[in-house]
Amino acid sequence: MPFAQLLISLTLGVAASASVQEVPLDWDVQRDPANETLVAFVPMTSGLAIGVRCTKGDFAAIIAGLPEARSDERLRTLRIGRPDDLHDSRWNVTTDRTVAIADYPARFARNLREGGPLSILIPGGGGEGRNLRHDLELPASSAAIDEVLTACDRPLVDPRDALLPEIGAGGLPAGVTWARPPRPVFPQSQYAAGYAVVSCMMTAEGRLEQCVVEAQHPADSAFGRVALRSTGDARLTSPNETPGQFTPRVVGFRFNFRQ
Repeated sequence: MPFAQLLISLTLGVAASASVQEVPLDWDVQRDPANETLVAFVPMTSGLAIGVRCTKGDFAAIIAGLPEARSDERLRTLRIGRPDDLHDSRWNVTTDRTVAIADYPARFARNLREGGPLSILIPGGGGEGRNLRHDLELPASSAAIDEVLTACDRPLVDPRDALLPEIGAGGLPAGVTWARPPRPVFPQSQYAAGYAVVSCMMTAEGRLEQCVVEAQHPADSAFGRVALRSTGDARLTSPNETPGQFTPRVVGFRFNFRQ
């Protein structure tokens, strides 16, 4: 069963109130060697479900059981964090509009391992202009999540996690602009559309290094590989700094592919 469908099958229907105190069940791990898939997930009694998945080297984090996104939405903003410290994060809407896939799934997964309080605020999700907030108390799951991260060769600790919040909506930190943006070419693919999210470190000269594919969809597409290849010729500049002495930063950018 596909990961999103697996999570949906565990949901009991989204609660309609504007604030939901969740009672989570324990983390579970399911393995599908035939499809090279490993999933760790935790369903909630209200119908929300959170999980991470590795399929053939592709890592994803998914939230299912959300209020349905609008028909014209390809991206949706969720405010996620500790109850008193929520931050905007961008999530991708799937063909099932109650499911969302993270742009930066490995960081999200690493933040879940210790368990504890977690709040998810869905702007407009309560109907009639009200926000919907889920207040969770997640069980710790270092073993389950670490197993999925390791299966996809994702680090258990990544120093750039602390820098990713500096990335703005356009993918670049404040004060940084493209001198030569990456320009990936649509690859030979069975898919007519998809996306890839890449993060890199900016060098003092404005080059990109240590680039990784954070997410791609569809999971078995070539979009991530093509996006990664396009970073070699890209250059960044920082107008308020001296060329060759730019402050190293993490940058992230998203490519939308469509034939």
